[in-house]
Amino acid sequence: MAEPDQVVASFTDYAGAQRAVDALANRRFPVEHLAVVGVGLQSYEQITGRRGYRQAAVGGLASGAVVGFLVGWLLGLFTLVDPRVSAIVLGMWALAIGAVIGASVALVGHAMTGGRRDFSSASTLRAERYDLVADADFAVKARRMLADLNAASHSTR
Repeated sequence: MAEPDQVVASFTDYAGAQRAVDALANRRFPVEHLAVVGVGLQSYEQITGRRGYRQAAVGGLASGAVVGFLVGWLLGLFTLVDPRVSAIVLGMWALAIGAVIGASVALVGHAMTGGRRDFSSASTLRAERYDLVADADFAVKARRMLADLNAASHSTR
């Protein structure tokens, strides 16, 4: 039975753990025996603004227009008359139809929430710390190499 992974170093941000892995890779350490583990995960939702009927309609209009244009353009490419002209014409008609449908669906969807979610946001996961872990057979070597790298970087400052 293999021994469990061992913590080699801990970092307050992911970038620090990434720099450590890069430094070990540059010195030919077998990095396939490492992992970066986020500890103490938290869900973080940044509120980006209000979301009313206008914002819902504009978002639906834009996404519907893009999808409509792409579908119309692709259908136009497969016509027998003149694929270049029909692709553009069908694409423009489908753009308009897609915009109307997209805005309508978005407005109905927004109305159905009943005001329970009148804001937009972006969600991410955060960790309290990031542990660099190594297979048990490689942990001592990784710790030693990181200590040597840390000592070398402090002596050059």
